Amino acid sequence: MSAVLNLPLADHRKLALLGTGTVGTAFVQRYAALQDRGVMLPSFSWLANSRTARACEQTPAQELAQANLAARGALALQPWAEAEGLQRGDVVVDATASDEVANWHEQWLARGVHVVTANKLGQGAQLARAQAIADSGQQGAAQYGDSATVGAGLPLLSSLRALVAGGDRIHRVEGVLSGSLAWLFHHYDGQRPFSAWVREAAEAGYTEPDPRVDLSGEDVRRKLLILARASGIALRAEQVQVASLVPDALAALSPADALGQLSVLDAPLQAYWQQAQEQAGCLRFVGGFDHDGAAVGLRVLPRDHPLAGGAQTDNRVAIHSDRYHAQPLLIQGPGAGADVTAAALLDDVLAIVRR
Repeated sequence: MSAVLNLPLADHRKLALLGTGTVGTAFVQRYAALQDRGVMLPSFSWLANSRTARACEQTPAQELAQANLAARGALALQPWAEAEGLQRGDVVVDATASDEVANWHEQWLARGVHVVTANKLGQGAQLARAQAIADSGQQGAAQYGDSATVGAGLPLLSSLRALVAGGDRIHRVEGVLSGSLAWLFHHYDGQRPFSAWVREAAEAGYTEPDPRVDLSGEDVRRKLLILARASGIALRAEQVQVASLVPDALAALSPADALGQLSVLDAPLQAYWQQAQEQAGCLRFVGGFDHDGAAVGLRVLPRDHPLAGGAQTDNRVAIHSDRYHAQPLLIQGPGAGADVTAAALLDDVLAIVRR
């Protein structure tokens, strides 16, 4: 920790990474690959996780390995966030899912620190915090890079913001917004237990470490809030109706115990699959919003429905607006995976430093 606090102030832009899990690791790997190709990037100054914070006195990859070996213990965010850690013009990358870290986004922006994030809790939770982040970014010189929060860098947020900036009015947005659930329902065929597919998705890194976050619809709810607010609709969390796939008994267990009890999902999902077969449709986990509210849940869709296509972890989103009233604008592409998320984070870093 002291290595970070004693960092000398530099006269050039620095890069800091919070979160050294799968996305943080992929970020460090891509940073090194781009450096090897001669891409100009900010100096990697320090990185931190919930156990330690390290100045990059070795290569970022070496420091990341050491950070991931650190013993667990209490570590406050505040020493990283105050003057020794982040200065005006620096770039902090939030690759966590931490509410505490998200609380700092507004303050960093107000202080002139650029924020690049895959953490949905900044703009995908309380409306007041999302508005404060937007206000801080508009009032100062700092930029907020959030393309990794929804669609792993697909042009969803940028498209919505461009439409709104051009005077278009967004009426409705709906889509398959969870790459992990897209993968599950593209593969689930009613023959193999659903829980087996969930375990395979978790091992592949498509789900959150606790798959219940995905199965509960919470991840999609956060993404809907982010998209709605980018569309000019001040949607509140309580306006999103979520039909969770997680039974109460499974929700009450610890993460470790829950992984051993995923088989309780098998019978309900078999019944949903059978219903889809009887209707000659397919199962898709869909989230959508309009000016009256929002909903998240499993739906049986006709096989020719705009949201029924795609493959693997594809997100598929339909945007209905004044401009796209007869036929929605469809955006589709990979929406899960550490590599595409890390690429989206670095794209935002590059956009900021080049601007």
